[in-house]
Amino acid sequence: MLDQIKSLFGLTTEENSEKPVLDKRLAAAALLVQVMAADGKIRPEEEQKLHAVLNEHYAVSKEEAKALEKAARQAQGEAIDLYQFTSVLKREMEMSERLGVVEDLWEMVYADGELHEFEDNIVWRVAELIGIQSRERMDLKQRVLARQD
Repeated sequence: MLDQIKSLFGLTTEENSEKPVLDKRLAAAALLVQVMAADGKIRPEEEQKLHAVLNEHYAVSKEEAKALEKAARQAQGEAIDLYQFTSVLKREMEMSERLGVVEDLWEMVYADGELHEFEDNIVWRVAELIGIQSRERMDLKQRVLARQD
């Protein structure tokens, strides 16, 4: 069962490496979890938004979303920086997909109705690392805010 979950979300190991190879869904989910936890409080509405984003944007069922969230929390908890996730996104995603990830991050930021400076900083750093310009990042932020009203 664990091997099936690992293979489903890219937690396989290369033959000559012991380090897991992440797929883009797991990398994106780990970043979503990072933003969700950045303010030190994970609220129910943030967890609901995480599940909604995973279901809608990453084509997973509810059961797969739960498994992906669990794997993402583990990967995020073991991470020492954002690069291990952002490098996967930059390598495996087209620009439109990367823009979607930044929009998803803003969705997570505003899931609890508040903007925390740590959350904002994570979105900024992720956007920079995956090649999203400041103007695009701010346009996506405004798009998400407009949907909040």
